[in-house]
Amino acid sequence: MLRFIVHYGIHFIVPFLVTYLFYKKDFLKVSGILLLGILIDIDHLWASPMFDANRCSIGFHFLHSYYLIALYFALLFFKKTRIIGIALMIHIIADLTDCYLMKHPCLFS
Repeated sequence: MLRFIVHYGIHFIVPFLVTYLFYKKDFLKVSGILLLGILIDIDHLWASPMFDANRCSIGFHFLHSYYLIALYFALLFFKKTRIIGIALMIHIIADLTDCYLMKHPCLFS
């Protein structure tokens, strides 16, 4: 249960924290963009089964591939793509955290 809370907490709370700390002036717009980072989960539709609570998304789904993660990271270095890069990296960090907690469940026991 705590793994679920941490994972989705990163997906849905961290975007607001990042926006509050760095983009107060455009809070609603940037928060919305950061929350849309969840859209890369559309690649789950091509998996069978579509949802598996014990499967690590990183390296399994196309939009969670290491090559695309490198691209998402590169987006952080350009002002025009930075917010999109932050959105995608927040998503990847949430999924990486989930993968870690999946392998180390005693961390929160």
